[in-house]
Amino acid sequence: MTTTTTNLSIDPQRLWDTLMETAKIGGTEKGGVRRLTLTDLDRQVRDWFKAACEGLGCTVTVDEVGNMFAVRPGKRDDLAPIAMGSHLDTQPTGGKFDGILGVLGGLEALRTLVDLGYETNAPVMLVNWTNEEGSRFAPAMLGSGVFAGVFDRAYADSREDRQGETFGAALDAIGYRGEVKAGAVSMSAMFELHIEQGPILEAEGKTIGIVKGVQGMRWYDVTVTGKEAHTGSTPMMLRRNALLGAAKLFEAVDRIAKARLPAVGTVGLVEVKPNSRNVIPGEVFFTVDFRNPDAAVLEEMEAEFGRTVTAVAAETGLEIVWKRIWDSPPVVFDADCVASVAEGAVTAGLAAREIVSGPGHDAAYIARVCPTSMIFVPCKDGISHNEAEDTSFDECAAGAQVLLNAVLAYDRRFAR
Repeated sequence: MTTTTTNLSIDPQRLWDTLMETAKIGGTEKGGVRRLTLTDLDRQVRDWFKAACEGLGCTVTVDEVGNMFAVRPGKRDDLAPIAMGSHLDTQPTGGKFDGILGVLGGLEALRTLVDLGYETNAPVMLVNWTNEEGSRFAPAMLGSGVFAGVFDRAYADSREDRQGETFGAALDAIGYRGEVKAGAVSMSAMFELHIEQGPILEAEGKTIGIVKGVQGMRWYDVTVTGKEAHTGSTPMMLRRNALLGAAKLFEAVDRIAKARLPAVGTVGLVEVKPNSRNVIPGEVFFTVDFRNPDAAVLEEMEAEFGRTVTAVAAETGLEIVWKRIWDSPPVVFDADCVASVAEGAVTAGLAAREIVSGPGHDAAYIARVCPTSMIFVPCKDGISHNEAEDTSFDECAAGAQVLLNAVLAYDRRFAR
């Protein structure tokens, strides 16, 4: 059976029900999701994903860093699949849609193709990438990064969470280390559906963001070491307060970014030792996240931060060690894929605008090895990485429909 593309409409209620069903795996009291990568909850949602895809007749394979690939055959077996994908892991206080919409929107697209008996020219693939968030194992986008050759397996396996467990040990523990070498799976293109994680689409009344690229990102780990001492008996002038030095650097991160708008700079994780109210802090560990669409400006930001570290260490007598742990350069997406997304929005009759992504996504790494683009839908008040994250029934449906339309638009180039 074949069906014209104009009749290929996703089932919005089925998509929404699936989103709510998976949100129970790691669901929080505040309505969010806590499903950290390579935990038992991650295993549970992976098991669910595998069963759902196999139920559609897809073949599911897993690579050596846990990336999952579900493939539905097309008319032509000489073509690499057109992929859809995102991630199922979340932040510690994550929402129901970040990453998850991209995977389940792709699943709904596959279900629609199967229901209507539509045969694409190329095979169609759905991907669940490992450790996109980077909240447990830094850096972010680790699975797609190994796939794209940015990192190797040994590097990924050696990453440690804050409790000292390695990525490799955690992956083995949940039983999702596959035999396929990372990067061995071929793709003709990849499309990633995602919530915007920002306020632009909502503010402008647009339903679809046609994503042209991703801004550059750099992450740093910083450790400030002073001397623990009693708060009551140590004079102010004789203290080596690690937290005071760290606070000066916190302010510098904010200042450096504000001087280079639209750059952003964030200190998002802080650990103070011994963390006692009557002990002068002896050590502070914190993270820095710098982002800018221009690689040269990111370089300037890093250089100024380095100069500031040197100055603060000299001023305070503290030892400060810092290192860059991740560098994701700015990305420009493939013009044909971007055009397919634009065509998909027009076909669906939805208001759209071009946009550059502020957050990083797996698509940023996959763009290094195959044509890639993204589709954004609004999220309420631009809030993400938060249990209050919210995207409406209609917006989720719109995103999944444009995803399917974009894949079909790209697939038409392979017609004989």
